[in-house]
Amino acid sequence: MARESGRLERFIRRRVADVADAEDIFQDVLSEFVEASRLVRPIEQAGAWLFRVARNRIVDLFRKRRHHASISEPVGISDGQPLLFEDLLPGPDDGPEAAYARQVLIGELEAALDELPAEQRFVFVAHELEGRSFKELAAETGESVSTLLSRKHYAVRRLRRRLEAIHEMFQEERP
Repeated sequence: MARESGRLERFIRRRVADVADAEDIFQDVLSEFVEASRLVRPIEQAGAWLFRVARNRIVDLFRKRRHHASISEPVGISDGQPLLFEDLLPGPDDGPEAAYARQVLIGELEAALDELPAEQRFVFVAHELEGRSFKELAAETGESVSTLLSRKHYAVRRLRRRLEAIHEMFQEERP
């Protein structure tokens, strides 16, 4: 334990920005180690076990913090003002057809995002809606950039399939 504690603490701190959260995770891992060591079977590779448990606790923290994806959150900045995803859709004052299209699109987008598996939704929302880089997400989650890219790819494919019917519906309504 003494041999790995410094390295384990650095491992956690590199992945968790909040000092209090990092300390909580570190303490959780240590207490789980003490609990597990009391079992009849000893832990074979204690160092590997500690890092695996730490990584799992970090992932649990990020899963717990994921907020519900909403299209009414800022997606960027335009002219110094927050740009909302809703601003990219037809305006509610552009007539009844535009208001209907807006309502349908918002509902379908929210439903489609909610249907994504949690890992895919997290990567898609973080990269596309929050504008975060894959490198930043990899550092935060402990996942490789290629894993995150793959998850986003699958999210885009699912969203495209899910929203294809809506697109076709609006294409048919055009004169």
